[in-house]
Amino acid sequence: MPRRRNQGLDRILGRVENLDETNLSILVDRLVRDRALLERVFDIMRDAILVTNEESVIEYANDAAFQLLALRRREIGSSNLWRRIPEVTEALQLDPERQRTAGFSASCEVQISYPETRVLQAYVVPLGEGADHDLEGGSVLILSDVTEMKHSTEELIENERIASIMMLAAGVAHELGNPLNSLTIHLQLMKRQMEKGRDGADHDRVLQSLEVCRGEVERLDGIITHFLQAIRPQPPDLRPTDLLQVLSEVLKVEEDLFSQRGVEVVIDVEAPPPSVPADPDQLKQVFFNVFQNSVDAMPEGGTIRIQWRRDPRHVYLILADDGSGIDPADVSRIFQPYFTTKEGGNGLGMMIVQRIMRDHHGSIALDSQPGEGTAVTLQFPVGRPEHPRLEEGS
Repeated sequence: MPRRRNQGLDRILGRVENLDETNLSILVDRLVRDRALLERVFDIMRDAILVTNEESVIEYANDAAFQLLALRRREIGSSNLWRRIPEVTEALQLDPERQRTAGFSASCEVQISYPETRVLQAYVVPLGEGADHDLEGGSVLILSDVTEMKHSTEELIENERIASIMMLAAGVAHELGNPLNSLTIHLQLMKRQMEKGRDGADHDRVLQSLEVCRGEVERLDGIITHFLQAIRPQPPDLRPTDLLQVLSEVLKVEEDLFSQRGVEVVIDVEAPPPSVPADPDQLKQVFFNVFQNSVDAMPEGGTIRIQWRRDPRHVYLILADDGSGIDPADVSRIFQPYFTTKEGGNGLGMMIVQRIMRDHHGSIALDSQPGEGTAVTLQFPVGRPEHPRLEEGS
């Protein structure tokens, strides 16, 4: 296949044979200046740019790349890029054949540990075949240092977490008030009845008051338990986990509830999803909360459909019901502490679900239409790459 040449360069080269020595010298000077200008532009850029040949050997690096990766000049033309930055190739799951595939490109966020710990946004794209250059089969890697932005985001999340805890504390104080008042009233009634005497009627009233007190104590215990789960979460014990296995265990426990409420669960899965790093116990808590919401949204019964899909880096588990759905004005508030549309709800369930998913390096999304149902999408990373220290040199 003939090589496709740059039209502008063709015009220049087509005139070379007609140029005298003076004009040829002018042309060469112009090309040298143009190259120097382009290199200057690349060196001004804050993003690191590296160009490799088909063997993944670094053929060019701008100033930002030398500084970010502690490259040395003698490494140009001899150092293998993917050995030099193994975190990127592991995160992108790159291999030489895939890199040369037409139209291939990939991006990811990755942490490197040498020469110092930094968080980078990496983007790699092949130079392509048949282009007018000597690096057929090579690639361009662009690295953006997002460490400070990442730290700012984490600081913002921490501030939001503190604000949420303050809201939780205020909510707990409010929630504790009612059962405490009820306990006080019934304890006073019990005291008066006991002071009057111990006839049958008084005895029954005391027993009733005791039963009310017992229920209120259980209610207080539930409030405190959910509060502690929200502000003092346990770090997940991440290990390879079969999502369908955990789902099956939860469905077995919920079998009676689904039967009583007329809910059918359909697992629409042709092939099992790959295992994901997860804490099975915390994952069960996620499923219990989501299923409970679905059941509550289908008082006349209905169907919960379970599906999954994936992309190169994530597995998506979709739990969809055909219940009453969520009002659009309420969707954005679902994960707020103490927001609930259910009578007797504590408003902490979905907040805890969101926190668990974040701790699993995943996320949760809601898609709901009033009267049509709600789809909950749980996103899990397929895996988390390790970040070994890099050795200097190639």
